[in-house]
Amino acid sequence: MVGAPLIPRIGTPKNPIRIAVLFSGSGTGANALFQHQRNKNCMHKTVLSITNREDAGGIEFAREHGIPVEIESLDLSLPKQERRIEQERRIMRHIENYDAEIIILSGYMRILSEDFVSAYYPRILNIHPSLLPAFPGADAHSDVLSSKVRVSGCTVHVVDSGMDSGTILGQCRVPVFDDDSRGVLAKRVQVEEHRLYPKIIDSICSGREVVLDD
Repeated sequence: MVGAPLIPRIGTPKNPIRIAVLFSGSGTGANALFQHQRNKNCMHKTVLSITNREDAGGIEFAREHGIPVEIESLDLSLPKQERRIEQERRIMRHIENYDAEIIILSGYMRILSEDFVSAYYPRILNIHPSLLPAFPGADAHSDVLSSKVRVSGCTVHVVDSGMDSGTILGQCRVPVFDDDSRGVLAKRVQVEEHRLYPKIIDSICSGREVVLDD
């Protein structure tokens, strides 16, 4: 099978790939990316951050780095079936206004609609705290501990219309110990997430070719 770049150009330090980062929580992963992008040779730049929570900790990280923040929560005044549609319309408008070329999900705790994904596929990336395809879903660490496996890790993948089912771009493994709690395992995996995600984004922005899953 023939691979192809995920984006139509190669980034350079003078003309970096423009990134939009979506987060919902503490933003530690997003902050690791922002720190990575301070390197003068970095080929990508976060031009926009978007969150669905007014109290998200990542807002402060973005502002510390001078990155614009857009807060787009659900409009509860709308009928329930229209709330996500309208929220995603607003998010898409921001992405277009800032000319973002890649969308990075970093702890974004909303499931994206098929319409949203298809509008940007394959330029939406996510990092998941397990070695996919094992343990997809919202509570991977608990699932890992319940299964008694000895190894876990994290996976960067292209977002498609399924649940953590897109093309895998990279993985990192960590051991699982008998006395691990969910929190201890999560912290061990998180260390590797903060290393892996910027590395994979670097490779994509340098023109890495990818064979997408059917």
